[in-house]
Amino acid sequence: MLTARTSLVGESQAIQEILRTIEKVAATESTVLITGESGTGKELIARAIHEKSARSNQPMIVVNCGAIPSELLEAELFGHVKGAFTGATQNRIGRFEAANGGTIFLDEIGELPLALQVKLLRVLQTKQFEAIGSSKTIEVDVRIIAATNRDLEEAARKKEFREDLYYRLNVLPVKVPALRERKSDIPLLVNHFITQFNQATGHNVEAPSGEIMNALMAYDWPGNVRELENLMERLVILKGQGTVDLGDLPHRIFQKYAEGQPAGTGAMSEWEFPRMVLPNNGVNLKNIVEAFENHLIDQALARTGNNKNRASELLMMNRTTLVEKLRKRGMIVPAAKKANPAKVARMARCTD
Repeated sequence: MLTARTSLVGESQAIQEILRTIEKVAATESTVLITGESGTGKELIARAIHEKSARSNQPMIVVNCGAIPSELLEAELFGHVKGAFTGATQNRIGRFEAANGGTIFLDEIGELPLALQVKLLRVLQTKQFEAIGSSKTIEVDVRIIAATNRDLEEAARKKEFREDLYYRLNVLPVKVPALRERKSDIPLLVNHFITQFNQATGHNVEAPSGEIMNALMAYDWPGNVRELENLMERLVILKGQGTVDLGDLPHRIFQKYAEGQPAGTGAMSEWEFPRMVLPNNGVNLKNIVEAFENHLIDQALARTGNNKNRASELLMMNRTTLVEKLRKRGMIVPAAKKANPAKVARMARCTD
């Protein structure tokens, strides 16, 4: 994947507060705990803190505690000596020792096994540890920044995370807002990513605007800034040049935008039509229109629990017309006509 984000982008009050917090936190040596949903940019904030600190000329070592198997994580963090375990054919320093003089960023700290939490607590308290298989104590000068998308306070209450470690980590808390909480930054982020990916690929795609930007603003971005970044990368690579069309957006974004449109004449704008390209050999337009009509009728019935009155209102169609269309499709069986009692009586007398 191409990399576009090298700095925090945004003018919202939330992001400006984050920037001010970074300035204050960077000037200290205290432990930092960054919390926020996945994709909000926690590592970016950790890097900003490191780069503005007195340790900026020293290494920043990143460890994703959730990506390394638990049985390997201790050796990864603290190192091991030759012969410490099967496969340990030579001495190897751990990430803490590699970060000496600088910063270690422990991402997804909430996934750290309880057994390792004890050892990490000791490092926080004494800056000392032993490599696996060694009795020699190693002392390091390292600043710890941790990050998680979990509620560690709640996890501590449930005994899923050590309470004493949580309080040691949470000296300087930094809460990162979700993208849906700072939607005013979306246009800036979109322009930033489009520019960066154009430069990286040599493409020339114009930044979305107008109705396309409205669609991007209407979406809640559960994957946060990372999801937006990935979409802009895809658009630049696949589009190559020119403007982004509504048809280029994923269906999930289309759908969210469509649901937010006010009811009116029932006329459909460009973004609501199926993305269909006319084949060179043509199409049977009547069949296509009929299939599309049936598709919308089925959706209306499903949404209303097969209530034909409500479905006809959604479709802005007379109920009788809807029932007739369903009957033609065999979805309604005509009710048998009730026999006339007088006529039945006359026929009975005739047969006597």
